[in-house]
Amino acid sequence: MPESHIDPKLAQEATLPLAGIRVLDLTLARAGPTCVRHLADWGAEVIRVEPPSFNDGLGGSREGYDFQNLHRNKRSIALDLKTEEGKKAFFKLAETADVLVENMRVRVKHRLGIAPEQVQAVNPRLIYASISGFGQTGPYSERAGVDQIAQGMGGMMTITGEPGRGPMRAGIPFVDLTAGNLLALAVMMALWERQKTGKGRYVHTSLLESMVFMLDLQAARYLMDGEVPGQAGNDHPVNIPMGAFPTADKPVNIAASSPKMWAQFAEAVGHPEWLEVEKWKTLKGRSDDRAALNAVIAEAFKQKPSEYWIDLLERIGIPCGPINKVDQVFADPQVQHLRMAMPIKHPTRGETHLVSSAINIEGVESEVRMIPPRLGEHSAEILREAGYSDDDVARLRGLGVISEG
Repeated sequence: MPESHIDPKLAQEATLPLAGIRVLDLTLARAGPTCVRHLADWGAEVIRVEPPSFNDGLGGSREGYDFQNLHRNKRSIALDLKTEEGKKAFFKLAETADVLVENMRVRVKHRLGIAPEQVQAVNPRLIYASISGFGQTGPYSERAGVDQIAQGMGGMMTITGEPGRGPMRAGIPFVDLTAGNLLALAVMMALWERQKTGKGRYVHTSLLESMVFMLDLQAARYLMDGEVPGQAGNDHPVNIPMGAFPTADKPVNIAASSPKMWAQFAEAVGHPEWLEVEKWKTLKGRSDDRAALNAVIAEAFKQKPSEYWIDLLERIGIPCGPINKVDQVFADPQVQHLRMAMPIKHPTRGETHLVSSAINIEGVESEVRMIPPRLGEHSAEILREAGYSDDDVARLRGLGVISEG
């Protein structure tokens, strides 16, 4: 690998928690790569198995921000799994892998002949991990699924946005991200179990399952009390006051719904008379009269700038914060202290940043040890490690079974 592609901290890789774990990454788009990114960031050796012609499933450039953010700390082999020679090479790699992650449509892995039972037949210790749109079985299992479809089918779009404005998607692909996060957790549980049993597992989730799981309190509200939640805009669905309020310069979020905080809040903002309003003496009463209460709070907050209210409420322990644009997020001193923008030196982009892992393990730092690889950048290297000779590699290259970036 060219020296410019390696971060100086590569030598620290062996000290990371997942050092020694080998992962075959057959993922595209976002959900699967999100899972693999966790493993790669924390030291797993990740081999990205890609088709010879590039397609990241997101429609972007390999040099684009999305691919760069999702595929760091990996090597790449461009391998045609539709050929017998390519499949043979794949199974050779699978013999020594600990984890395989894929997010193909359910039928594709069976058509290619790399389904869980086929791969685990050559490596019973393998953890085979899958993400699908709607589940590996069931009436929707063969459907293609993407984040927004899952948001709609899973109820999210009917509880997001302002009442009466129609369905609204969340501003990030959080179903993809959640599915990836949950699958990474499942992989780690299966690896831990393997320590005791010596056997691998097939673990999987889907976008639909992940979306329904993330409904959380709103799902429990329906399942236990029969309430069908609706849109509440910036207000919390049940607690008040909790939401976004205008100030003299820009909106802020406040959360003062407990009896103690409500009393402290009213006194601090200079309106103790709010505590005497009969309807507002209980959480239910405040919730039932939400529009009127929100209106008087908004009117009071408009008299002072956001920093005034944030400082005031923080002093008495009431959660309050600004509503930031993304550039303001990364300018925030706490975000900078947490190092959420990870600096890297990129061979074409120069000095830039990627989003850091949000996991903290004291005494260990996750870093970008390798920038995302060129397509097939390590094809020959990986095959040689698997026991292929230089002549074998040259033959596969000549047959078009592999390509090299």
